[in-house]
Amino acid sequence: MPERPTSGIGSDPFLAFNFLIEIDGLTVGGFAEVTGLQVEVEVEDYREGGVNGFVHKLRGAVRYPSNLVLKRGLVGGDQLLAWQEQTLQGKLEMRNLSVVLCDGKNQEAQRWNFAKAYPVRWSGPELRAGTSAVAIETLEFVHQGMMEV
Repeated sequence: MPERPTSGIGSDPFLAFNFLIEIDGLTVGGFAEVTGLQVEVEVEDYREGGVNGFVHKLRGAVRYPSNLVLKRGLVGGDQLLAWQEQTLQGKLEMRNLSVVLCDGKNQEAQRWNFAKAYPVRWSGPELRAGTSAVAIETLEFVHQGMMEV
């Protein structure tokens, strides 16, 4: 498997973080928890005249009901926070984002790709003297759907 391009992040810090985050193919961080990997197909009931034994279930719209949420993270450089700052200033830049699940050897085991994502929330850790909290606690993204590689 070819090596992933990085933004100056070594592979050692990710040993504790099972998920790598790529933006437009560039690895920018690692996170310990990812939620929001969810897709739903809406179903519409259709009652056919003269058929009383059942109701047809027709496929409706595809929805992504949850935002992508990354928790307990470590990032290299300021790319994610700079992107968040752009969004706060009204400069909306949608980018493709990937969540990569790594195995024990830091090799890619699974990948989820998201189209046209942008950050909508950043939540930092509680800072206390004498602790070594990670600089980013939670990042949240909206997206326009999951896509094939």
